[in-house]
Amino acid sequence: MSNLVSVETSDGVRTIRWNRPEKKNALLREMYDAAAEAIESGETEKSVRVFVLGGQPGLFTAGNDLVDFMEAPPHIGSGDMPPVERFMRALMTAKKPVIAEVDGLAIGIGTTLLMHCDLSYASENAAFKTPFADLALAPEFASSLLFPTRLGRAAASDLLMLGTVWDGERAKQAGLVTDVFPSASLSDEVRKRALALAAKSPGAVRMAKELMMTPDEPLSDRMAREGSIFAEMLQSPEFSEAVTAFMERRAPDFSKFG
Repeated sequence: MSNLVSVETSDGVRTIRWNRPEKKNALLREMYDAAAEAIESGETEKSVRVFVLGGQPGLFTAGNDLVDFMEAPPHIGSGDMPPVERFMRALMTAKKPVIAEVDGLAIGIGTTLLMHCDLSYASENAAFKTPFADLALAPEFASSLLFPTRLGRAAASDLLMLGTVWDGERAKQAGLVTDVFPSASLSDEVRKRALALAAKSPGAVRMAKELMMTPDEPLSDRMAREGSIFAEMLQSPEFSEAVTAFMERRAPDFSKFG
């Protein structure tokens, strides 16, 4: 795994950090591959319950390294899946929750990837920009669909057409990020929430994510789908542990469940 990406796993949380600060964490192909590998392997490891994706204090990522990008532009020609697509597909298809920790620059893919995270937290120093139109390029990785759907068309146009820089508060107001914290406490706040998620029933967390990612359907169909799953989960060992813990007035222990 690349030393330009650090990966640490503890207490059920796998933290993946871009580690190229001298280049503002501009992303290379090997960095995408390393981050993808960390997510893909974590999906199969019982000890991993939650992913956190971040950078260093004051710096998330400046986006693609343009020299590296131009040496092997993605989606051109045939062959193996480009590393950036491998990473984004790992992120998009992760069944376990993913939390983004954004301090400082979040340029290009540093902003679009947030649409594929479950929770995103930023600092007051965060700066979000999608410079695709400035580079004579189209939006990427379904951002032309997800931005208007989640942020509204006007806000999406501000990002994808004008390329306006948003700070953390603007991103929070629009719904791009979940909350904003001081830079000095951002990592601690993210860690706190990641640990809270890791302590919950892994089956329930995964099912909530799966249901929220299920395509739109009539309300009656969704209610029926949820009801069927709800009834099935009433028979699960995780539900039994939750009820037993409630009766015994203790915190449930889901550590033995994967």
